[in-house]
Amino acid sequence: MSFEQESTQCKICGLPVEYCVCESIAKEDQRVRVALEFRRYRKPYTVISGIDQRDVDLKEIAVKLKSKLACGGTVKDGVIELQGDHRYRVVDLLKEMGFTEDQIDLVG
Repeated sequence: MSFEQESTQCKICGLPVEYCVCESIAKEDQRVRVALEFRRYRKPYTVISGIDQRDVDLKEIAVKLKSKLACGGTVKDGVIELQGDHRYRVVDLLKEMGFTEDQIDLVG
């Protein structure tokens, strides 16, 4: 197998990258929790948890959310933290990314 073929195939299922469905299948098994927490000086943080970082790239999701919401944030210990109260918009954006409404729990 040449290097070119190896880089265009999924490492999990062996299908070509353009036909790979590993991430979408992994998203179907997730239970996502979106909550609001307050930090120092009563600053609100939107916290997204329950996404398995072994199956889905959390950093990629965080980058997309931060870009769409025009806010700062980080990924810590398998949890995405976004600065500000973005609970309702995050739910809509997660739906656009392939998560279903049944998988997303809005807390608080």
